[in-house]
Amino acid sequence: MFLRRVARPLMMMAKVKETTGIVGLDVVPNAREVLINLYRKTLEEIKAVPEDEGYRKAVESFTRHRLSVCQEEEDSEMIEKRLGCGQVEELIEEAQDELKLIGHMNEWKPWGVPDDYECEVIENDAPVPKHIPLHRPGPLPEEFYKTLEAVTSGTLETSKKDEPAIASGESQPK
Repeated sequence: MFLRRVARPLMMMAKVKETTGIVGLDVVPNAREVLINLYRKTLEEIKAVPEDEGYRKAVESFTRHRLSVCQEEEDSEMIEKRLGCGQVEELIEEAQDELKLIGHMNEWKPWGVPDDYECEVIENDAPVPKHIPLHRPGPLPEEFYKTLEAVTSGTLETSKKDEPAIASGESQPK
């Protein structure tokens, strides 16, 4: 009885998140601690990826940033506001997904090409085999080539800074 009388008003004073507003995503009352643990685990597991890989650099960078925000802020709302990446519950799902991906990346090793791997090199004008799709951009407008020629030859004229390109009230020639 005494505990109810004392604890209930204290619990009523504390802000308690009742719902995330996202179907299937439950509120995590200790989200900050969960995030800190997930981010620390992520930083440990990403060490299996070679240091010079872009994936490792990116994961370490954003994970360290998010970890520091979680360590600096006590309130979940402030964490959400500072990170600007959704609710803490969404951040937890993202961190769990990243841990799974790190496991897959370590298994697949997309950064390493086997020594015996042979790759067919196609020179610019060499005929492309039929099984390879062609992805060539369309032709550029003629004005592009004229401007490029003027820039490379040094004959490109720039408009004077004192004169506006189109004065007010004038119409542009068509």
